Amino acid sequence: MTATPTTRTVTPAELAHRLSADPELMVIDVRTPGEFETVHIPGSYNVPLDLLTAHTDTLAGRMGEHVVLVCRSGARAGKACEALQQSGLEGIDVLDGGIAAYQDAVGGVNRSGGRWAMDRQVRMTAGTLVLAGTVAGQLIHPRLGLFAGAIGAGLTYSALSDTCAMAALLAKMPWNRVSAEPTVETALVPDAVAAR
Repeated sequence: MTATPTTRTVTPAELAHRLSADPELMVIDVRTPGEFETVHIPGSYNVPLDLLTAHTDTLAGRMGEHVVLVCRSGARAGKACEALQQSGLEGIDVLDGGIAAYQDAVGGVNRSGGRWAMDRQVRMTAGTLVLAGTVAGQLIHPRLGLFAGAIGAGLTYSALSDTCAMAALLAKMPWNRVSAEPTVETALVPDAVAAR
């Protein structure tokens, strides 16, 4: 039986130091293109988690020996780290606390637009749906209140499975679309980063 690879983390301050000291360091942001466009670490590459997991071997072959993975909180970056380690890539770290911790501790991020973070969009949508189901159940028909229970069940499943169908759906909404989404061909191209 082989040992499960461990996930190494790096603090925001350590990442800031490494960015200035290591020209070979690649910062890979695995959030959605919309989240990345809203706020990201300068010079980072956007390789959404679904793209990375679908093409792990190809993308791992294009990465250097020093990689730090970034997401909102660390969960998606952890999944990306596992996939890359299984592909044989070593020297991978995950930013502890994600982009939010980096913003708070270091600052120096690129911002554009006022798009909400995906977790905030999910909370707003779920809350609105639960409220609407509860009100409809009281005013229109009691069975409509079951809608609120269905949303609660979906959120519970989301937490247990560490997936989120609502976030996947919201990522496809017009306000979350970006002009050029990364592809397996463009995800790690330096000019693609500069164009954003």
